[in-house]
Amino acid sequence: MDGIRYPRKRFAEILGLSEEELGRREAEHGIEAKDSVLPVAELSRYREIFGIRPAPLPQRRQLFLNFKGGTGKTSLSTAYSFRLAEMGYRVLLVDLDSQGHATKCIGYEGEEQPHTLFDVLVRKMPVKDVVLRTPLEELHLIPSNLRMSTIDLALMPMSGRELKLRKALEEVATDYDFVIFDAPPSFGLLNLNAIMAADDLFVPVLPDFLSFHGLKLLFETIAELEEDLDHELQQIVIVLNAYNPTTKIARAAREALETHYGEYLAKSVVRQCTKFAQASSEGIPIFAYDPTSKGAEDVQSLIDEILPRLPGGAWAMEKVG
Repeated sequence: MDGIRYPRKRFAEILGLSEEELGRREAEHGIEAKDSVLPVAELSRYREIFGIRPAPLPQRRQLFLNFKGGTGKTSLSTAYSFRLAEMGYRVLLVDLDSQGHATKCIGYEGEEQPHTLFDVLVRKMPVKDVVLRTPLEELHLIPSNLRMSTIDLALMPMSGRELKLRKALEEVATDYDFVIFDAPPSFGLLNLNAIMAADDLFVPVLPDFLSFHGLKLLFETIAELEEDLDHELQQIVIVLNAYNPTTKIARAAREALETHYGEYLAKSVVRQCTKFAQASSEGIPIFAYDPTSKGAEDVQSLIDEILPRLPGGAWAMEKVG
């Protein structure tokens, strides 16, 4: 993320200003504007100086999960997290997958990081000692690497093992507006912890009929957890991803989702977008890689749809910029 740079026009847009207004405010605060591009760290500094921040929200914990792999879950969760941070919300992205893909999408190598969630849940290290602070002050990361692959075994003999993550996050309950979990496509103790800690569940699905089996299994699992462990998710949002309306099977899959899961299906659809893969390969969130891409536009649409549903979210949206 250190290499992210914004042209002045885009930088101003993120702050909700015109280029002219940006210049006036710089002059008012004695900021000498020499460069035509600004680094991502300046976004946080300017927000602080100008007092341009959304109203704080009661912390919302949101889990991106699908038992079926290859649904674009990590691309969505990292784009969603980065954009919320760009907008000025305080975001903690938690990489739960031992492959560390969310960590890589944000621009870091998991194997180079000394600590992961394993240190929090198993070794009882404070969350604040594990968090990786990015150049964008509003975005923090708990990275992941292959050491996370044994966490389910380590949690197995512990009492209250399914609540370890929820309890660990209590110490940062006022530090973040959003905690975003990017989960592996499996069910084990770690994902159980994530479900028990989450307020909202986002389920990315592809527009094909293989996705329906994974959805059925996921909903059955959630229902069992609600009954056995007395935890009810406040929102379940199915996000249709990589949608190409020109194909018959994609259109048919969307119709089937609307028929069988209409109450959970997001109105916002994320269209097929090659820029997602290109951005991920370079470790740059799509909003910094190409904010005009279909992927960026659609994730923004999803955020605009979800924020008003949250406590205080509609009012906070009006205050962004």
